Amino acid sequence: MKRITRFFWFCSGAHVGTLKKYPIEHNKYVGIGATIFFTALFASLSGGYAMYFVFSGSAFAVGFAILFGLIWGTAIFNLDRYIVSSIDKQGTTNQQILQASPRILLAIMIGIVISRPLELKIFDKEIRQKLKTAYLKGQHRKIDTLQKTYTQKYAMELQKNNELKKEKDSLETDINRSRYQLNQEVFGDKTNQTSGIVGYGTYAKQKQTVLQEKEERLKTVMDDQGKMDQYLGDRKDYEGLNTMRLFNDHQLDSLANVAGFSDRNWALGQLSYNENGTRDLDTYLAESFISFLFILFECLPVFVKLMSPKGPYDVAISKLSEADIHYAEREKDRNIEVTDSVYDHHVGEEISKRKKIFSAQSDYDIERHSYD
Repeated sequence: MKRITRFFWFCSGAHVGTLKKYPIEHNKYVGIGATIFFTALFASLSGGYAMYFVFSGSAFAVGFAILFGLIWGTAIFNLDRYIVSSIDKQGTTNQQILQASPRILLAIMIGIVISRPLELKIFDKEIRQKLKTAYLKGQHRKIDTLQKTYTQKYAMELQKNNELKKEKDSLETDINRSRYQLNQEVFGDKTNQTSGIVGYGTYAKQKQTVLQEKEERLKTVMDDQGKMDQYLGDRKDYEGLNTMRLFNDHQLDSLANVAGFSDRNWALGQLSYNENGTRDLDTYLAESFISFLFILFECLPVFVKLMSPKGPYDVAISKLSEADIHYAEREKDRNIEVTDSVYDHHVGEEISKRKKIFSAQSDYDIERHSYD
């Protein structure tokens, strides 16, 4: 228990040597340190999970996820530890709140960053379904775009093909009617289109000739239509229309499994909206509550430090800080005094040295002048 307690004291950023002197403060800093530690633990899991999806499909995905999770958790731990330990309890409440405001904003941002990857895991099933729906709609749009492009590009050929089909249908109808009239003429059925004379006479021959002409035209039209259908079919192959298919369930599952972090994050954002664009309040509240939970969890150490009254540890730290400041000031004075003394001594030695040089030079000049 002593080791765990000292570890959480370290996590809280407290000065362990000073904190040990005040048992009344021990539990408070154990709680603050534990909160910081578990926040860093959640951050490590969150970062590792996000990195796993970045390298999803790679043989090293798990290794990268563990490595990044440890680095990310350590970074968040260091930030939280600094945020809490840097709050000074010596000022008024307003001063403390003002001092902690940037740290609270930073804690909120950290909470948002931590919560997002974990939300992706919590709503994994719903995200997969949303992704499959989105991929299927995207495939529909792609096919529709190809079809529209094909229709515009080969509008003249399609129009010609439609005209051939209409002519073919019209000729088939006329041929059936003409063949029926020919039979009536041959068997002597009297109508407004037949003579009523039995046998293969002049009128029957005329009707036979018209029928053959129509049949020959139908054959020509059908040949032209076959060629046009073959050409348009080749164009569909070239444009990719014949090879484009909607995804089946297995393909959709595979696509959802390999979806990257960006796609999953987009799908998570879309979960809070219905198909008609209105807000899905239940899902939106569920996502919001999870985010608020992690934001509150991240801000909790700061709030605990702000709400807790000034204790003996805070006073002792303040006094130690004042003593260190006083020592630094005295150290500065000592260094200034030593520097001045050394400088003065150096100046004195330099003056003495130059005097000796000047005296020696003067004696030398006098002796030489006397000799001359």
